[in-house]
Amino acid sequence: MLAFKYISFHYIRYFLIISFALVVFLVGFDYMANIESLDISANLILIYLVYKTFFAIDMLIPLSLIFAMISTKIFLIRSNALVSFYSLGYSRVDILKPFVIISTLIMMAFISLHSVSNFARAEEFAKNIRKNAQYLSPTRDLFFTYKDKFVYFSKMLPLQESAENIRVFSFSNNSLKEVLVAAKARYQNEAWHISKADIITKPDEINFESLGIKVNGQSNLEILQGFRPKMLDQVYEGKVNFTIKDAIDAYALLKNQKINTNTVKSSLYKIFIYPFFVPSLVVIIFFFVPVSVRFLNVSLFSFGAIISSLVVWAFLFMLIELSNNKTIPPEVGIIAPVLILFLIAIRQWRKYRLAT
Repeated sequence: MLAFKYISFHYIRYFLIISFALVVFLVGFDYMANIESLDISANLILIYLVYKTFFAIDMLIPLSLIFAMISTKIFLIRSNALVSFYSLGYSRVDILKPFVIISTLIMMAFISLHSVSNFARAEEFAKNIRKNAQYLSPTRDLFFTYKDKFVYFSKMLPLQESAENIRVFSFSNNSLKEVLVAAKARYQNEAWHISKADIITKPDEINFESLGIKVNGQSNLEILQGFRPKMLDQVYEGKVNFTIKDAIDAYALLKNQKINTNTVKSSLYKIFIYPFFVPSLVVIIFFFVPVSVRFLNVSLFSFGAIISSLVVWAFLFMLIELSNNKTIPPEVGIIAPVLILFLIAIRQWRKYRLAT
C-alpha cells in the first residue's frame, strides 16, 4: 500500500506537468501559426483557444500518460526508491500496478469526455472560427436518402435545429411520385416539423387524358423522425468527430438503411478501443527498464523510450486517419494494433508475475 500511494502520487504529478506542458506548447504553436487568419474579436479568439485546448487534450492525454510513466520510473531509479521497494519485498508487478490502474482510470474518464459535444467536436469548431468567424457554420446543399425518400436541405443550422429550402422526393416503382417543397423546417420532439408545404404530385402515366401535375398545400407536417440535426451534419458531411450518443445513433440509422458504416465504426473504435493502447504500452515499456542506474544509461533509455512511444502513437494515429477515410477497415486500422499491443502486454505481465 505504501508503494502504491508513493508511486501513484509521483505518476499523477508527472502526468499533470507533462500534460500541461504539451497542451500549452501545441496551443501556443497553433496560435502563432494562425495569428494572421485570426483577425476576429477577442471573445472569439478566447473561444478558439479553448477549443484548441480541448483538441490538444484529446490528442495528447494518451501520450502524456506514457511519458509520465517513463519520467516516474526514471525518478524511482535515480532516487534508489525502486531498489528500496524491491528490498522490502515488492515485486515488479506490485510496482507496475499503480501505473496500470491510474492510466486505465484516466483513460476511462477520457472516454467519458467524448459524450460532451464541445469536447468531441473541438477541432471542427476551432476551424469554423478560424475560417468563418463562428464556431458552428451552417451546412449547405445537404442531399441524402432516408428510408425510401431523397431529401435535400439547401441550408441547415445545427445549433438552431432548423433548415431552409427543403425538398423531399418520394419514389414508387423507380419513378418519381411526388415532391414536398417547403421554405423552412424545425426539429422538435424527435421529428422535423414543417408548418407549410406544397405537395407536387405527378400522375402515374402522362398522356392527353391525365389531369397533369397536382399541387396541394398542406400544413403541420412531420418528416425524418429521430433524425437529429447534429447527426445529419456529421453523417452526411462525412465528419468523424462524433459524440458517443451521435455515433451510436448514426450507426443504428445507417445500418438500418444498409449504408456503409465504416466511418461511424471508426469513430466508435477511436473513442472506446484506441485509448487502451496506453496501459498496454505502459506495461511493455515498464519491463524493459533495469532496477538501478548501474545497469542503465538513463539519458539513452529516456531518449529511446520517448522515441518508441512517439513512433507507436504516430503509427496508431495514421491508421486511425486511414480508417476514417475508408482506406482500410476500422477493425484492421484500430482494433488489430491495439489488440496486438494488449497481447504483448499480457505476455509480459504473466512472464514477470510467474518469475516472482
